Amino acid sequence: MSMKVMQKTKTIVRYQNQSGQEYYGVVEDGKIFQLNSSFDEVINHQFEFDGVKWNLEDVKIMPPVKPQKVVNFGWTYAEHAKETGGEANLKEPFLFLKPTTSLIPNEGEIVLPPERLTKQVELEGEVALVIGKRGKYIKEEEALDYVFGCTIFNDVTARDLTKTDPQFTRGKGFDTFGPLGPWIVTGLDPTNLRIVTTLNDEVVQDGNTNQMSLSIPYLISWVSQVMTLEPGDVLATGSPSGSCPMKSGDVVTVEVEKIGKLRNYVK
Repeated sequence: MSMKVMQKTKTIVRYQNQSGQEYYGVVEDGKIFQLNSSFDEVINHQFEFDGVKWNLEDVKIMPPVKPQKVVNFGWTYAEHAKETGGEANLKEPFLFLKPTTSLIPNEGEIVLPPERLTKQVELEGEVALVIGKRGKYIKEEEALDYVFGCTIFNDVTARDLTKTDPQFTRGKGFDTFGPLGPWIVTGLDPTNLRIVTTLNDEVVQDGNTNQMSLSIPYLISWVSQVMTLEPGDVLATGSPSGSCPMKSGDVVTVEVEKIGKLRNYVK
């Protein structure tokens, strides 16, 4: 068992204060304890508190990390693969990247593209991993040591485009199609986390990462054979079944146990 899992969990948030300055902080009991630490220091668990405290509602929560890349694994849950026309129980994951311009924070707006571009935009609630150290050719048994913490992702998808395009970049890549947050929780076991997505307070997805047909350590190891993973990179681990369309005015909330809720407004 790696040391990561034995440590007490910490909730790390990135935010702007009222003057627009950006900080990292540690969340405890609804308060943010501001850090005088860079991201590099934060992911190395070097926390230097500067004495400033905030209420969560008094700051602007940002996506918790500025990744070099957002790596997405598709069809890692058999039922979701079936419902979206994919292949269940793949031997290897289906891989795609999302541009960093897709990222928006908790409470941010998912902006639907004009109908001439897509007529079917769907939600996909997921657990996302934030990489904590550089890795290439990572061994499966060491893979979780490369995870700094877990956060929540909504892999917003133009389903009509992913069904017709030879690859997924366009259907997954629109601006605002990557809600991420609200924060990173360290010290969790990502292989057993319940994911519940609600659309206007109605439950549409209810799954658990323990239902994945490909394990999280395998995914990390597998993708590291292809590309070097860098600190801050986001790995979205795929969506359980229940993906469904969203329309303007909808509110979508992805809740992951032990992490919290990622809520976004569809415009």
